[in-house]
Amino acid sequence: MSAVLPNRTINQLDHSGKIKAQHLNRKAIIYIRQSTLQQVQRHQESTRLQYGLADKAVLLGWPRGDIEVIDEDLGCSGSTMAGRQGFQRLVAEVGLDHVGLVLGLEMSRLSRSSRDWYQLLEVCAIFSTLIGDMDGIYDPSLYNDRLLLGLKGTMSEAELHILKQRMLEGKRAKARRGELGMPVAMGFVRQLSGLIVKDPDEQAQSVIERVFELFERKRTISGVLLELVSQQIQMPHRVAGGLNKGDLVWRRPNRVTLSNLLHNPIYAGAYAYGRRPTDPRKKIPGRPSTGRTVAGINDWEVLIKDHHPAYISWSQYERNVRQLQANTAQSFGVVRQGTALLSGLLICGRCGLRMAPHYSNSVGQYRYSCDRMKIDYGEAACQSLSGLTLDDYVAAQIFKALKPAALEISLAAAEDQAAERQKQQKYWLQRLERAHIDTERAARQYHAVEPENRLVARTLERKWEETLNAELELKAQYEQFLLKQPAVLSEEERVAIQRLAQDIPALWKAETTTAMDRQTIVRQLIERILVTVIDNTEKVQTEIHWHGGYITQAWLDRPVAKLEQMADYQAMLDRVKVLQSQGDSPTQIAETLNTEGWKPPKRRQTFNAPMVRCLLNRQGIQIGTQKQQHTANIPLEANEWTLKALANELNMPEPTLYAWIKKGRVKARQIEVNTRSCWVITANQHELEQLRILRTVKRTWIKSVVEPVH
Repeated sequence: MSAVLPNRTINQLDHSGKIKAQHLNRKAIIYIRQSTLQQVQRHQESTRLQYGLADKAVLLGWPRGDIEVIDEDLGCSGSTMAGRQGFQRLVAEVGLDHVGLVLGLEMSRLSRSSRDWYQLLEVCAIFSTLIGDMDGIYDPSLYNDRLLLGLKGTMSEAELHILKQRMLEGKRAKARRGELGMPVAMGFVRQLSGLIVKDPDEQAQSVIERVFELFERKRTISGVLLELVSQQIQMPHRVAGGLNKGDLVWRRPNRVTLSNLLHNPIYAGAYAYGRRPTDPRKKIPGRPSTGRTVAGINDWEVLIKDHHPAYISWSQYERNVRQLQANTAQSFGVVRQGTALLSGLLICGRCGLRMAPHYSNSVGQYRYSCDRMKIDYGEAACQSLSGLTLDDYVAAQIFKALKPAALEISLAAAEDQAAERQKQQKYWLQRLERAHIDTERAARQYHAVEPENRLVARTLERKWEETLNAELELKAQYEQFLLKQPAVLSEEERVAIQRLAQDIPALWKAETTTAMDRQTIVRQLIERILVTVIDNTEKVQTEIHWHGGYITQAWLDRPVAKLEQMADYQAMLDRVKVLQSQGDSPTQIAETLNTEGWKPPKRRQTFNAPMVRCLLNRQGIQIGTQKQQHTANIPLEANEWTLKALANELNMPEPTLYAWIKKGRVKARQIEVNTRSCWVITANQHELEQLRILRTVKRTWIKSVVEPVH
């Protein structure tokens, strides 16, 4: 491609004789660039002028075979070197000492960034490469030429900045008036006058309303998505371009679509601009659309409320945004599938981190543990306590809070269920109506064609048959939907619900009330719970923070493994010794301890005689029993022990040693002595040491394999 040369040529402007043999011995590069593809298509005269620079290079003395044209950057912006393969190749060729002249129509074609421009100047100065434009030839190694080239590069960058700033200010001014045209979200259409109105299709409106109603109930995007899929509800989309521009199409819902819908303030009737500003630090070179960030509501450049018809109120939009933020990993999240009532709400009173439930292999057993530092850094676990103990206390507090409003809650639940059925019924009727309209349209098209035109008639007949089958299938699905719907509550059923609501604990423990239902109720009332275990004792300090600012503080007793962990262990021992010195039997001592309010460890609520004997044995006070006299006559061989003797030797409770026998951890046999069965355990000195080690191992919530002692 060539162009008619202007009257003045670069050869005429080269009065200083800068072009020398060392330059002519290397090739000349013609660099061609247009900023956008639209400029390439619509402003072709500029492109022709740039290609015509090859003829100028010939006039300057370069053979046509030594002239190379670099035009890979047509349609690329000169504001950065990233993504401009042609400019990068140009710099590389200069650095390889292959170029004697770089020729461009003007300096702005080479670069509009001072950083890239001065990099090119530096490389050209080092390798004695000339730079030329329509005004003349410049040698970057000469100070005066370099100063002029620097000024030209600065002006090119400033020109781009001024153009961008002018257009951006105009865009912002239009946005402040709410007139800047942006793509509208689904459920809205833009009229020719520029006004934003709701989609005229009633089904499209009802689907959008349905999404917000489901989110009010489910409170998670996943819950809304599953509900939409189960009800076979699709999302309305208007075709943005092409031959079918403006047509309404239906697409299956997905998580991204629902997230954008719930975050978009357009559904609250607000016009917003500046919700996704660009952060230069996060921008990826060569990808102009990257670096987008999410700004808070207070940081939006423009926010005009009541700008157009709304699907929800502004307060509901703010609630939705807060709930979406609460569903993230850094927050308390939403209800889970586990049985733990307080999952996500417990905060460790020692370190301030969140406590998580840990489920054991036993059905219904779980603990709340603060072990984040242990998991992440291998440190010791902070604290833990039984989950059932804390859950029962919180449930009792919930009952107190719900009791005055029980009747109102039951009535609202019944009305909400009826309203939910009506909304589903409305959606199905709209789908049936649309399917019937499609069938009638297909029939009219078929009857309108000439019978002789079988090519068209066969196609329209097939389309009519497809719409008929689709309508029949939809009717069948609707009948199945009706069969699955519960009957409308009668007056007797409403009275029964009101009567049941008078007993909140029974409703709480009912089989129809799921663990997720209980967690949802707790989260509606409680914001968070601070828990602090005092040292390693059974004492637990709790602090319930209710929604609204009210705080309830209380002390609880958690189950512990050993008597030594009890906060009043020493006082308990002293009391037992006093009662024993008064001549009380173990049974009488146990009754006295229970009457005075002393609590044993683990999950027991009362003391019994064997537990009292264990306490006395730890103090060196032996109390004979019929069982001791019976076991004294057992014939034992070397390294054989009775159950009680080995328990005393290992300083452990007899029930625990008996459990070891059942689990196969020790070798034992049963013998008959005076018509009674007794356990005889075999354990030599080495095996005793193994049992002592096993006794010191702490129990974990991970099932481990322990080899039996033989």
